[in-house]
Amino acid sequence: MEKRIFNFSPGPAMLPLPALEQAQRDLLALPGTGISILEISHRSKAFAAIIEQAEANLRTLLAIPDDYHVLFLQGGALLQFGMVPMNFLRGTGRSADYVVTGSWAKKAMEEAATQGQVRAAWDGKAGNYKQMPDAGDLQLDRNAAYVYLCSNETIQGIQFRSYPDTGDVPLVCDASSDFLCRPVSVGRFAILFACAQKNAGPAGVTIVIIRDDMVRRAPKDLPSMVNYRVMAEGKSLFNTPPVFAVYMVKLVTDWLLNTVGGLEKMEQINRRKAQMLYEAIDDSNGFYAGHADPFSRSIMNVTFRLPNAALEEQFFKEAKEHGLAELKGHRSVGGCRASIYNAMPIEGVQTLRDFMVDFCKRNAK
Repeated sequence: MEKRIFNFSPGPAMLPLPALEQAQRDLLALPGTGISILEISHRSKAFAAIIEQAEANLRTLLAIPDDYHVLFLQGGALLQFGMVPMNFLRGTGRSADYVVTGSWAKKAMEEAATQGQVRAAWDGKAGNYKQMPDAGDLQLDRNAAYVYLCSNETIQGIQFRSYPDTGDVPLVCDASSDFLCRPVSVGRFAILFACAQKNAGPAGVTIVIIRDDMVRRAPKDLPSMVNYRVMAEGKSLFNTPPVFAVYMVKLVTDWLLNTVGGLEKMEQINRRKAQMLYEAIDDSNGFYAGHADPFSRSIMNVTFRLPNAALEEQFFKEAKEHGLAELKGHRSVGGCRASIYNAMPIEGVQTLRDFMVDFCKRNAK
């Protein structure tokens, strides 16, 4: 059997080993069915039990209010970039406010601009997207169709510590890269969505948590597959859903509930992991230069640079030899990035921290 290494990829990312082992056991035949989970009908009683349990797990973990729908959709966060304005901006005669904190919020605003008027309520470009804004920095329009933000910018490695109060204006959140990493008050948001391949499961399913009044506002003249009303009325079964991906969400959330013990404990573990790496950066006397402002540092994506590109390539090469993979920063910004999502064990972060300390000692001038 191939030895598993520590995968620091920003996504698709590591999955909890117990979930992978359960999937392996069920791959040939799901218990009680004699059919592989890859072959099972989305209309079967067996899958109905799986998707219902996945939703129940999410509702328990996040204390989701009863007036919210939990949808399992496709198309990733990128489709949500378009679906949100298609449903709630197009034809309203209003603009939407975007809090542009990095690459993904910027991309979301660009997509929304194909459907209506958008404006940046704040843009961190001048500061190279190194920090999240304070609430007082936002220039919000009280008549906006909605306010949109990205809770954790995967590429820049910055994360909101708290969320702005937008009053009666619906708050929409792309939580793709920090979903389920900590408790969140879902009631603060009109829509909270996350592609699963960071913390919740494999690529192929997107979880959308949407308030019922928003669902009822969805226009009737949209194609069915991009209409939240249709998706909610169909209970995520309007078309064939990504059966295996939903099943994996069920297993991952089982793990969070039954092995980890909930999101409060998961957050404690995640903060401990992040602290290890940020201490290695801060104690390196400048050898490692963190990208994010300390107050805005992400506990999911740790971004940093070495003194030059040659040393970074050496760092990646030696790291791989130590079983530490996928540490290159996003192609748009370069540098290094360690994505330490929920499934990354403390052992993996300790191994990376020790390697970073040793590499610094051997190469710092």
